[in-house]
Amino acid sequence: MSRVAVFVFFASLIVLESCLLAQEVNVYSARHYDTDDVIYQKFTETTGIEVRLIEGNSDALLERLKREGKRSPADVFITVDAGRLFKAEQQGVFQPVQSTILETRIPASLRHPEGLWFGLTKRARVILRSKARVQPGEITSYEALAEPKWKGRVLIRSSSNVYNQSLVGSLIEVHGEAQAEAWCRGVVTNFARKPQGGDRDQIKAVAAGEGDVAIANSYYYARMLSGTKEEQEAAAKVQIVFPNQDDRGTHVNISGIGVVKTSPNKANAIKFIEYLTSKEAQRVFAAGNNEYPVVKGVETVPVLKKFGTFKEDVLNPAVFGRNNQKAVRMMDRAAWR
Repeated sequence: MSRVAVFVFFASLIVLESCLLAQEVNVYSARHYDTDDVIYQKFTETTGIEVRLIEGNSDALLERLKREGKRSPADVFITVDAGRLFKAEQQGVFQPVQSTILETRIPASLRHPEGLWFGLTKRARVILRSKARVQPGEITSYEALAEPKWKGRVLIRSSSNVYNQSLVGSLIEVHGEAQAEAWCRGVVTNFARKPQGGDRDQIKAVAAGEGDVAIANSYYYARMLSGTKEEQEAAAKVQIVFPNQDDRGTHVNISGIGVVKTSPNKANAIKFIEYLTSKEAQRVFAAGNNEYPVVKGVETVPVLKKFGTFKEDVLNPAVFGRNNQKAVRMMDRAAWR
């Protein structure tokens, strides 16, 4: 065998080995649901691409990405809420992606304008009213929560919560900073108690009579309806209200995914994201946390169907992600703790 033939032979082996090694996608995810693992396994069965999963909270994973730098094996980063996606964007985690499949399946309002990230599931930030003390139609908007009528009656978690930061970020975009800050001050004045606990704690407090209305993500209420006996009893005493149905619609946030800037397996990463937006994957992925799919025509879980349809605010999450720091400072000035 000539030297040239030997060189070609070994070069071919190296290329083949590289291709075999590349049949993986490394996923850094801040989502922690067993149903996600089922989808990842199905992706591997369908494509032959192995999913290597690293889980953790969003901040810890972002710190890890920063520490790993260009040597990071991460191909995609999954997190929840526009504020966290924006933080990753500011850290330079993502690279732009062009995909006809993703642009066709995911509405423009649920993906980054430059393709840095794509929404995977939706959740609505809703109002929960006491069935006993608040009549149907008595509260219909976020803006109403700052009205004097609700003094001592509003329950909501702290200003450090990113879901609330994103809600305020959306109000900044809709009403401007001055009016949004006035709203924050009005809501603080109307607190039934000092913010404490998570979204489910606010719902339980309404049921216990500590306040009359609460703000929470839709999936927390859905979980309670099929949760412990205590949670079911509390959930039965409140009614979900989708705010602002007569104007812009209810504030909607997302869980999202983007391709890491230093991804060693970019093609596989894009295939992975495209698979997560298939109808089969969307149904399971969203159901894992009682969320809404981002792809139209995908069936939602029964409990969400019972809530009925609602008009969504189509403000792109990138906007209230961008407004996050303004929102935080504004809430601090309003003494929202």
